[in-house]
Amino acid sequence: MSARKERLRKLVKVQEQLKALHETRHAGFVSEAVAAQNEAAELVERFDSEGSMSSMFPEIYHQRIGKALARQEENVQLARSEADKVATATARTNMVERAYRDVRRQVDRDTADRERLDIIERNATSDDK
Repeated sequence: MSARKERLRKLVKVQEQLKALHETRHAGFVSEAVAAQNEAAELVERFDSEGSMSSMFPEIYHQRIGKALARQEENVQLARSEADKVATATARTNMVERAYRDVRRQVDRDTADRERLDIIERNATSDDK
């Protein structure tokens, strides 16, 4: 039983690491989406300001704004995907943790039962003498 306990303990650790990985990736994608949104907003602001080069090169501004908005949407989609993976990893982690706790309790009960039986056997042996 302790071999199963050890395997489950290791699996809990791996599941927690996987969950942390997905959480980190999610945060990165959210950060990239915000950065792209800010870039697009800055470009729009510059496009509308007086004295900008936008009147000379409007297609370049539109192209860069479009690319920034596309990057934002892509990162939002990737963040949603990672959020789903975080939820899945959380559920798996919780299941494995529950199984580990159950096995750990069973091992503890078995150990306590064995100790009680040893004490009873020793008392029975000493009473026979």
